[in-house]
Parts: sequence; structure tokens; C-alpha cells
Amino acid sequence: MKILDWYILKRYLFTFSMMLLLFIPIGITVHLAEKIGKILENEVPINEVLVYFLDFTIYFAHLLFPLFLFLSVIWFTSKLANNTEVIAFLSSGVSFTRFLRPYMIGATIVGILAIILGLFLAPKASEGFNDFHYKYFKRGGAVDSKNVFRQINDNEIIYVSNFNVGNNVGNNFSLEHFEDNKLKYKITASSIKYIPKDTLYKLTNYVKRDIGEHEDELEILRRKDTLLSFDVDDLIPVIYAAETKMYGELKEFIAKEEARGSSNVGRFKLVLYRKWSLPVSVFILTIIAVAVSSKKRRGGMGVNLAIGICIAMVFVFFDKIFGVMAEQSDFNPIIAVWFPNIIFGILAAYMLYNAKR
Repeated sequence: MKILDWYILKRYLFTFSMMLLLFIPIGITVHLAEKIGKILENEVPINEVLVYFLDFTIYFAHLLFPLFLFLSVIWFTSKLANNTEVIAFLSSGVSFTRFLRPYMIGATIVGILAIILGLFLAPKASEGFNDFHYKYFKRGGAVDSKNVFRQINDNEIIYVSNFNVGNNVGNNFSLEHFEDNKLKYKITASSIKYIPKDTLYKLTNYVKRDIGEHEDELEILRRKDTLLSFDVDDLIPVIYAAETKMYGELKEFIAKEEARGSSNVGRFKLVLYRKWSLPVSVFILTIIAVAVSSKKRRGGMGVNLAIGICIAMVFVFFDKIFGVMAEQSDFNPIIAVWFPNIIFGILAAYMLYNAKR
């Protein structure tokens, strides 16, 4: 039976790899065709373009990982069924559960790859992808007039009208410091720039007003380099910040945002929980794909692929709908992330039971 295991496992991994190699260049070509005008207009250096599309490849593969796997399993299992190989395997006394074992080994390998991708590679790729996107594709890098208004600790509130994630520059910055619910001082600047090398902020047209009991004191400078009590992440757009953090960093960031009472914690938790729900979906979709495609049908592979694509679209629909619910309301993020897996896990168990029969 080891020959059967190796035969199916090699087909599993080979077809999945070929599916990635087939669709990723298509995704890059479509994306390049859409963005080539802005790339040429901004005279982007070729080395930055190459790094960007490497990041895009990882970003794109991670986004559509379950679909690639699902369709590849349906594809090669349907070929086995059409060649009556599945019937031959099962007729030789092999149980359907035993027949499924190499698929589960393959799913374990792909699941480990999904964990590595989600915990380590995808955050870095997302950071590079978003950096390039905002630097060259967003009108000089501004983030569409997104007003950032945040309480960074018990005593201080910051505001910036927009923030450029490409060069770490924000406009119309202010910081208000309170003690015992009374405003003690306020800092304003026409622009703020973060200097990563020195971990300093450069403020232009700096004004600090100290609120006195009888009169205020003003400090006015053309430019001031200073340390401030918040991280540059506090000025980065919500989704951008969540996607670019490693698992440990993201957990710390969520704890920090919860302490601040941020309304965007649900979005951060979606990113966190999906790092573990994706590997589980690999097993669920593998079982469904085998159950759908292991039968020899009159319409051949086309029928199996059509059924598989419909199931995949429903899975994506559930994932997106519940994700939006968690982002836009008080719907529990962990339920939003795991509900599609639970529903399709039940479907996988039902289809596996029928396939055995």
C-alpha cells in the first residue's frame, strides 16, 4: 500500500504546485496590465518593481491558498476516477478511509506550509506590497484623507488628517495631554515625519501651548526633532497595520488596542484568527474535494470541476460575509472566522459518510 500512498501524495503535491505556478503568473499579468501606467508615470526603479511583484506573489498565493488546493485535488482525483483507478483501488479491498490517508498526509504538508506563510512570510510580503502601493499608486502616497484620531494612553490623544505610509509623513498633527481631566498642554504641527533611524519625530511649524492657571505659555519653532509617546503604527491605516505584523507582534498590538478601547479591535482579531483557520480549512476542503471527485460521472471531469467551483464560491462567500459582519458590527470575530470551517466541516463529514457507502 506504500506504492498507492506515494502515488497519490506525489499527484497531490505536484498538481497543487502546478496550480500555483499556473494561476500566479496570470494574477501578476493582470495586475501588471492594470498598474503599468502608474509604474511608468512614476518612473519606478526596476529593482523595486521586481521586489513588489515578489511580495505580490506571496500576498496573492496566501489570499487564494484554499481555492488553489481545492481545485487541484478535484482535478487530479477526477482524473483518477475517470481512468477507473479509484474503483480499482477500492475493489482491491482498500477502504475509503485508507484511500484517504495519503490525501491527509498531503494536507498536513500543505497545512504546515500555510502556517509558515501566514505567520512569517505573508506579513513581510504584505508590508512590502502596501508600502509600494501607497507610495506609487495613491496620489503621492496619501491615504485617501483618512483622519486618524486616537487615544494613545490614559492622558494623551493624537490627531493627524492623513498619513503617508511610503515616507512616514503626516499632515495637520496635534497632541493633547490631559491630567485629572484637564488639558495641560497641546502640541500642533503642520506636518510630522517619523525618522526610523533615530526613532524621532520631526515636526514642522511646531507650536506647544502650556495651559497655565492665569495665562498660557507658547513655544513656537520652525522645526523640532523630538521623542513622542506613541509608535508610528498608531498613524498607519487599520488593515495595513494588522496585515504586516508577525503573530506575536499582532497579539501585543491587539492587547494594546483593547486597553485603549479601540473600535477596530474586531478587524485586528480577524487577521489573527485567520492565521490558524486557514490550515484547518486545508483538511476540510481536501475531504470535500475527494468526496466530490472520487466518483466517475457521466459528464466527466467537467461536472466535478463545476460542482467544486460552486462549493468553493460558497465557501468564499461565507468567509467574506462573516468577515464584513465582524468588521462593521459587534459580531464576534472568532465566530466569523471559524463559522465557515464549522459549516463546511459538517458538510465534509456528511459527504465522507456517503462516499464510504
